[in-house]
Amino acid sequence: MDAVVTLRNVTKSFASVRAVDDVSFAVRKGTITGLLGRNGAGKTTTLRMINRVFLPDSGTIELFGSVNDASARDRIGYLPEERGLYRKMKILEQLLFFAEIKARRPADARAEAESWLKRLELWDKRDAKLEELSKGNQQKVQLIGAMLHGPELLILDEPMSGLDPVNVVLIRRILREQRDAGRTILLSTHMMGEAEKMADDIVLIHEGKVVLYGELAGVRASFGRNTVHLAFDGDGAFLEKLPGITHASITNNAAELRLDAGADPQGILEAATPRIRIRRFEVAAPSLEEIFLDRVGGDTLAARLAPDEGEEEVPL
Repeated sequence: MDAVVTLRNVTKSFASVRAVDDVSFAVRKGTITGLLGRNGAGKTTTLRMINRVFLPDSGTIELFGSVNDASARDRIGYLPEERGLYRKMKILEQLLFFAEIKARRPADARAEAESWLKRLELWDKRDAKLEELSKGNQQKVQLIGAMLHGPELLILDEPMSGLDPVNVVLIRRILREQRDAGRTILLSTHMMGEAEKMADDIVLIHEGKVVLYGELAGVRASFGRNTVHLAFDGDGAFLEKLPGITHASITNNAAELRLDAGADPQGILEAATPRIRIRRFEVAAPSLEEIFLDRVGGDTLAARLAPDEGEEEVPL
């Protein structure tokens, strides 16, 4: 495997808190890898160690085939979860300053910055100060700053934070384009649905440990085709009480039903048809959300996936 990032038995503690516990995984070149987990699972600490903000207490982190290559940082674009921008500085000036730090030629950096600002609908705000922008626009500026020097590896911590649905779709498209151009992306997110749309590989961390790791398609297939996906009109609250259902996630007019080993999907369809109008009925592998809950436990999706500002903060 041609890996851009390789972690081997990495551990990091802050006082009595072990934030990352014997973590090992690799990020394949030219892929999008989703680093997933509950709030406080150790995702941000892991990303910070890869970017050498922190050093591990034990274990090794290999970047581009080397453990201690100081020049590797210039080949990385990093978007932290917290804002890493100067609030009083004009946007275009700020982007050019970051590009200069990464040794990008000023003329090339300016042309690239102008192109990104126009694509992300920020060109008319190029002379505005960062503090004058909305949270979503600040996030877009920060993403441009991470990509502007043409890094081989993008490390993104909650890249969709603060974005409206239109911009989420746009950034998703941009990140896929970056991958297809040969760049490698490692992103942390609590949004399981978003990870499922974007990731080639996933690493699920729980309480500082890797509990699931591999290609997303293979991970889903390993859980079997024992899940029914329904779209319907009517009141579907009764679905979770049908015989053979071990877990039900029902939202508006859609449901994901996990079946026990002996349940017949046809029986579910026959029981549901008289009570609701079925618009879609599919037997498939469970969603990433269901797999997440299966591995980390918990009764409600909301309790496990709700974002929490400063999720990775631990005592120093």
